[in-house]
Amino acid sequence: MISVPAPTPALASAPDARAVDVTDALGVHRAAVRRRVLVIVGLLVVLAAVAVASMLLGSNRIGVDRVLDGLTRSGSSTDEAIVWGSRIPRTFIGAAVGAALGIAGLLMQGHTRNPLADPGLFGVSSGAGLAVVIGVYVFGVTSTGATVWFALAGAVVASVVVFSVTIAGSGTASPVPLALAGAAVSALLGALTSFIVLTDQDSLDAYRLWVVGSLAARQLDVLGAVWPFLVAGLVLAVLNVRALDALGLGTDLAKGLGENIVVARLVGLGGITLLAAGATAAAGPIGFVGLTVPHVARALVGTGHRWTLPVSALVGASLVLLADVVGRLVGGFAEVEVGIVLAVIGGPVFVAVARRRSLVSL
Repeated sequence: MISVPAPTPALASAPDARAVDVTDALGVHRAAVRRRVLVIVGLLVVLAAVAVASMLLGSNRIGVDRVLDGLTRSGSSTDEAIVWGSRIPRTFIGAAVGAALGIAGLLMQGHTRNPLADPGLFGVSSGAGLAVVIGVYVFGVTSTGATVWFALAGAVVASVVVFSVTIAGSGTASPVPLALAGAAVSALLGALTSFIVLTDQDSLDAYRLWVVGSLAARQLDVLGAVWPFLVAGLVLAVLNVRALDALGLGTDLAKGLGENIVVARLVGLGGITLLAAGATAAAGPIGFVGLTVPHVARALVGTGHRWTLPVSALVGASLVLLADVVGRLVGGFAEVEVGIVLAVIGGPVFVAVARRRSLVSL
């Protein structure tokens, strides 16, 4: 009779070891998902708190009861004018602008693989600034509601020019030619803007007030003008998430995974254009949001874009609203513009981010 040897302990336990490894991996994955969901919930709470502060606090020191009366339109005409004429528009516009810039910065860094990239690299701010100056110089436009349309048109045209130059030079929307074309077009548009404002006092005054970046004197009609562009840009950004994750592995590997690189670039850069153009038209050029927020998002939830996209939107919206509230409180009746506050806050924050190699790497 032939005896069959008993299985060795190593072979017998191999399936169990694999099962344990799979269970551990699933446990780690679930824990990571729970942590990311908690981060998003926490950011929603922060955004709600900052939005409430934006409603209640301002250079006009009125009590909470008067603010509530203004919200319900049961208070005095002054309270109603402050709440509905200033604080509500600033809160909604600030949240929309911050979210748009945060997402646009995330897309820009993802497509260029450049941790220093921001929406301004695409010529958006320069194009919007030149269009505003032309609107004042040629057409005599002075109202904020009319200026937003010129800024929007200029931002879109500048982005299209940058992208066209890149396509003509390299045949594809590759990152390095895109950055070079953006820098060149921005410099040209900036020179034209300087020429006009140095020869016309009215254009200089209008540009000086616009270029600092502000939420003051904005009404809800400004948001009504730009929201279709912001929504369209958000849709393109969501559609671009899978391609961005693939491009993060390298162009060759992304092609091997079935991604059409040119289409992915077109969708992503279209989203950047619409989001950045809408935000810049609504509030002027606001720096550091698109540059810093994506790094904070990656530090909170990792590099997966399906998580960093909503986190970038929430962090960007909270940051802009917080900076606006701080500017109202520290400036008294002469408010400090949100662009200045963000420059003061964003500089040290970005230096801290740059010193951490894990946050800078993409």
